[in-house]
Amino acid sequence: MELEEIMQKLEATVTRMEQEKMTLEESYQCFSEGMEYVKAGNQAIDGVEKKIQVLMGEGQDHE
Repeated sequence: MELEEIMQKLEATVTRMEQEKMTLEESYQCFSEGMEYVKAGNQAIDGVEKKIQVLMGEGQDHE
């Protein structure tokens, strides 16, 4: 999943939790889903950071 898609899904989950009246179980399910999106987003960001570090390292070798 792309970072943009993850962020959209996380935002939709948060909006749903804010706008809907839910049972405790439903709230827990939404929270769990949101946390999975947070983890996926962090992994996507980490991957991009690693790619940038590689590119920055390669650029320094050529100076």
